[in-house]
Parts: sequence; C-alpha cells; structure tokens
Amino acid sequence: MNKRMTAPAMLSRRAMVAAVAAAATTPALAEDCHIGPPPHPKGPLVWMDMDQVEIDAAYDQSFYAPLAPVIGRRRAVNSEAVRTRLGAPRREAYGPTAIEKLDIHRTKRANAPIFVFIHGGSWLRGDAKNTADSAELFVNAGAHYVTLDFIAIKEAGGDLGVMADQVRRAIAWVYKNAKSFDGDPDRLYIGGSSSGGHLCGVALVTDWQKDFGLPPDMIKGGLCMSGMYDLKAVRISKRSDFVKFTDEMEQAMSSQRHLDRLHAPVIVTNGSEETPEFIRQGREFAAAVKAAGKPAEYVLAPGYNHFEMGESLGHPYGPNGRAALALMKLTAA
Repeated sequence: MNKRMTAPAMLSRRAMVAAVAAAATTPALAEDCHIGPPPHPKGPLVWMDMDQVEIDAAYDQSFYAPLAPVIGRRRAVNSEAVRTRLGAPRREAYGPTAIEKLDIHRTKRANAPIFVFIHGGSWLRGDAKNTADSAELFVNAGAHYVTLDFIAIKEAGGDLGVMADQVRRAIAWVYKNAKSFDGDPDRLYIGGSSSGGHLCGVALVTDWQKDFGLPPDMIKGGLCMSGMYDLKAVRISKRSDFVKFTDEMEQAMSSQRHLDRLHAPVIVTNGSEETPEFIRQGREFAAAVKAAGKPAEYVLAPGYNHFEMGESLGHPYGPNGRAALALMKLTAA
C-alpha cells in the first residue's frame, strides 16, 4: 500500500530519528566537553596535590572552558559593533615600536575618570581592538576606556619583563597625556584579565616615583580579574615552554611579593568555574593584600568560567562590570 503517511506517524518517525541522532552524538559531545585535566594515571606530585598533567591543565583554561573559542569570536563581533555605535577610538602611540599603541574610547563627560584595560591571552596573544566590547559600559557611565596593545611573549624572547615594561610605559603615557583627551589624571584606574590580570598586578606594585618620576599613588584603584600574582607554580607548568623563567623574573613579576609598593585599593575577581589554581591565586592575593593592611575585596562569581568573567567586564550587572563601577564610584547609565 502507498497510502500517504499521516501527520502523527510523521511526527513519531521524526522524533525517533532525532532521538537516535541525539543518542549517537551525546557520547562524543560529552567527551569533547570534558572539564578538567584529561584522564590519566596519577603521576608524582609536583605542586600541592597535583601531578604534572594536572598543573599543566590548571594553567590552561581551555581544559575548564571548552567553548572558549566561541566566546572569543563573540567578543570580536561585539567589539566591532561597539565601534560602529561609538565611533572609532582615538589611536595613540605610547612608544617607538609598531605594537606600542593604545585605543582611547572617549566619554562625553568633561575631565572624566579613566580606566586602562590590559588584555589577556596567556601572554601569547590578544588585541586591544577585540576588547572594545567593554567600552560602552565605561563611556556611558562617564569614563574614558583605554585598552592597550603590547608585545607577545614569544616576540619578547620569553621575557615577561619586556611586556611589563611596555604596559607600565603605556599607563605612564595615559597619566601624562590625560588632559589631551579630557581625562582626569587624578582619577586613573587600571584593570586586566587573565595574563592581563597578572600584568595589572605588576603595574600596581610599580615604583612610579623611582622609575618614572610620577606620583607613587597615581593609580587610584586596580581590578585584578582572573590573574596570577605569584609565579612559583606557573613556572612549574607548561607555560615554561614559552616563558623563559629565571629566579629574578619569578621574583620581579610576582606582584604578591611586592605589596609594600601597593598604594591603591584592589578588587580581585574569579569565576567559580575557573581552574583551581587561578582561584587559589586570586584568593591568596586578596588575602595577602588585606594582611598587609591595605584595602582589598575578593569576589568569587558563581557559575562563570574564565572567559565569561572577562566578557562580564562589559556588563553593568556582571561580576566584573559591577566591580569596575564600584571601584570608580560610578553608576551604570
């Protein structure tokens, strides 16, 4: 018989096909979205209760956030959309090399506070243009948003000090030239996410008076987002494949060891779905700042992974957006 299939039968057949397809793909999806270090035989401990595989995964967020590339692409698209709405940022050079440039997204408010953002990317990658998605929050709240470009670690010969030097010079440029874009140098704040959170910590403990002839307290607050503040454990991880660690570098680039030079209040943030080492780093840094008798707040945002935390800077009710506004004493537009 060639009777036409009835609607209920068609639906039933479609449902059966969909169920079979789902059953076939679910194991693959579950395997692809494994969270945490890969299954492996436990090896010798190299850090706390971690073996080498585990410490390597603890400093590689992709093991804890398998959809990171999706978030990265979304942020790039949203950054372009922000430039369409706000207009192209003012592009300035803060140093002599091609990479030493920064983008200034200007607010309409006169003599406005300034937020300088230091991008992440495992020290390996990152662009100022792809962090413009956070600009609207600051511009609409009445602050200038400045985001930096700086050298990647491989081009720096594996030396974090070269990266840190560029970031410091960029911040010094912003302070010295604030009036040129109607910014208030006495309300300068900085923040960074991931490896940018590390560089933010390093900038916060810079001796600005000795090294740049600038006021030691020129930075009025720091937002350290999902960063690293003591590099001892980082040095043990596979990041040592591209960072040429030395004892001197480890010491100089560990902001937690130089809190005597910290002159600004800090907010330290993590997402609960980040790696255990990044969460430990944030908790211990905030605790060390408080133990040094200096103002610090720690925020652990439930349900956010590392890359979602970075994206949340652009949302006034997201954990980092809320923290930035509170640090600068601003309100969302």
